[in-house]
Amino acid sequence: MSTGDLTARRSSGVRGFFVSRMREIAPLATLFFLVVMFAVLSPSFSTTDNAWNILRQISITAIMATGLTFVLLCGEIDLSFAAVANAAGIVVAFFTTQEAYVNIANIPLPGLFAIILAILTACGLGLLNAIGLTVIGIPSFIITLAMMQIAAGISALLVRGQIAYQVPDLVRELGAGYIWGIPWIVIVALVFLAVAHIILTYTRFGRYVYMVGGNREAAEYSGVNVRLILGAVMVICAFCSGIAGMLGVAYFGSAQQNEFDTYLLDAIAAVVLGGTSLFGGRGGIPYTIIGLLVLGVLNNGLDHIDIDSFLKILIRGLILLAALIINVYAQRLTVQR
Repeated sequence: MSTGDLTARRSSGVRGFFVSRMREIAPLATLFFLVVMFAVLSPSFSTTDNAWNILRQISITAIMATGLTFVLLCGEIDLSFAAVANAAGIVVAFFTTQEAYVNIANIPLPGLFAIILAILTACGLGLLNAIGLTVIGIPSFIITLAMMQIAAGISALLVRGQIAYQVPDLVRELGAGYIWGIPWIVIVALVFLAVAHIILTYTRFGRYVYMVGGNREAAEYSGVNVRLILGAVMVICAFCSGIAGMLGVAYFGSAQQNEFDTYLLDAIAAVVLGGTSLFGGRGGIPYTIIGLLVLGVLNNGLDHIDIDSFLKILIRGLILLAALIINVYAQRLTVQR
């Protein structure tokens, strides 16, 4: 074999490796580019305190994105999780004793009961999504769109345009407290991500999730209860959203209508930016973590740059669009190979 043939084979092998790993490389390259760019533009960006600040800022999104990853891996979508989070946060505040100046006719209960009711509310809404999808046969886009309105209605009915501030002590500690200088909310987010990764990687349920998303008919022929898996991921997403909603209320310091609206697009963007396919079967928690970091660095970095605040929204959208286009093309190259 000639030297030219060896060189061509090596070049082809290197190119093939990068093409096969493009789905992982593209989000990491995007993250590296953003970190370097903002570090150059703003010295205050690349500090330890700001790194912790970024982790705190993405923690609520991370908990929601954890549950959403299960749904997207199955090739479905959930548009209600942000509204479910809002409803859970308002429910836990509604059943907590409020200050006299808070004008809502709430029903105070012991903290643990308020937490349980909020979790049950979130899981109940997720169960309705599951029934609509698997029993009635309503597409997930439509049933979760309707559930988004139902959850928003629950929130509006309970607070009636007012703002509640008090939550159970446990929720306040986990949402806004610290342990050894580390925010509890970051620890909770990491626990959720770690447990989800273990489930998706090392359990039969996780394998079934990938099978359902990769080829639903083949999964059915293999004996997988597809309806059960689809129903389970909808409830998991709602449960994660409920926890995020309660901790978010403590993190923000208040419970009010439409408090989590921006998290709908943020969580979806984070999961997709990381490389998890919208069509199911490909991706996972490590990809979601990269997407979360990309989103967190982008949002935080723009706040460190001295530009028009209204222009930041446009820049954020353009950067997200560019990153999504790169990731989609990277996935196509991987599939074509």
